[in-house]
Amino acid sequence: MTGGGRGRRYKEAKMKRIVLAGIAALALVLAACSGSSSSPSGTSSPGKVTLQFWTAQTPPTTQVINGLVNQFNATHKNIVVQASTGGTSTGDLLPKVTTAIAAGTAPDIAYIYGSYAANIAQSGKTVNLANIIHTPGYDWNDFYPASQQIVSPGGKVIGFPALIDNLSVIYNKKLFAAAGVPFPSPNWTWDQFRATAKKLTNPAQHIYGVNYPIGGDLLDTSWRFFPGLWQRGGQILSPDHKKALFNSPAGVSNLTLWQQMATVDHSVYLDPTASKAEPLFTSGHLAMFVSGPWEVPVLNQAKVDWADVPLPAVTTNHQTVSGPDNWVIFNNGSAQVKASITFLEWLTAPKQELAWSIGSGSLPIRPSILKLPGYQDYLKKWPGIGPMAANLVNAKEAMPTLPQWPRVVNALGNGIASVLLGRAAPAAALNQAAQQADTILNVPGAAGG
Repeated sequence: MTGGGRGRRYKEAKMKRIVLAGIAALALVLAACSGSSSSPSGTSSPGKVTLQFWTAQTPPTTQVINGLVNQFNATHKNIVVQASTGGTSTGDLLPKVTTAIAAGTAPDIAYIYGSYAANIAQSGKTVNLANIIHTPGYDWNDFYPASQQIVSPGGKVIGFPALIDNLSVIYNKKLFAAAGVPFPSPNWTWDQFRATAKKLTNPAQHIYGVNYPIGGDLLDTSWRFFPGLWQRGGQILSPDHKKALFNSPAGVSNLTLWQQMATVDHSVYLDPTASKAEPLFTSGHLAMFVSGPWEVPVLNQAKVDWADVPLPAVTTNHQTVSGPDNWVIFNNGSAQVKASITFLEWLTAPKQELAWSIGSGSLPIRPSILKLPGYQDYLKKWPGIGPMAANLVNAKEAMPTLPQWPRVVNALGNGIASVLLGRAAPAAALNQAAQQADTILNVPGAAGG
């Protein structure tokens, strides 16, 4: 539910080492203090429960979330929600949460990146809402499958979905027209994608066909690899999370396509920092921009003539990847947990979520929101975002939620980058990354950053 923007995943990567180290230390602290109980998170009047709610929002979305909190407080006499950012950004909030847990001062609710769900669940301080997810208030089946998977690491439901996004192809209509290339069809294939990128590449004018991040954020590097893997029938890991499977024929075929585009067609801008493709696109030097809904405010402010289509398909499967995030509930006592559930049931209900989406530009986290009368106001407020919201039906799987995940994607990301730079062959690079991942997955204590 945090406001999107350039560098969302880059910020996450920057905080990876400090957060994972903090969680590892936290597990030892909690094990040594297992006989103690946590202090209440807020001081309440008799009959009232006060909740500490760390939102990780920055202006202007701070005002939107605070407005919703005020609405809740005005209509719920026995619960007082005290909202604060908790930190200057979502990335900054993560180490603060782990420090607070260790000190016994954890908030009742905090916004946590989905990729840290398994790590934060290991703290021993999160709740398990598996017994209430099918109640009308939670309405589990009205969340997208990717959100369901991310909020329940190891089958433990640690809170409520907060954000969902996806990858699609944003394209510059003026560059297509200037090159005499038809706009991409929503039903296009990867072969057509490759041919289109090649036609749009113009070295003389420093125009690239499409982008791929190879540095700054190896999670982002790996993230772009998963849709093509899934579309070809591959999987990232084995069901027991003990063995890497991304080096399957499906993975090799997927990476070979990008290798050919990068090293033969020279149609791919290899972004060294995961942050340079956006200004390249807005300045008219990138024809197709594989990115997500966090770009919409930037593109509209820059007055780019753009449109959006789903990722290409191998045949008819336009599966994409999503990076959902969570509202995590921490166990500060039964009264606090019960009040937290009441608040999040209200906050994530379709009516409130639509208000949030209109105010923040985030994608709707529930499919039912797309059917609300006010949804048209959302589309008017954020021109161009409609296809991205509709693309959520193609977010059928989520990345694994396990403590070792950040190190696994580092190994894979390094392998992908070496291939796109022409330094390694797809099969060899993926096999090496898979061997590294298998070691990480099977060696105790290998979850550190």
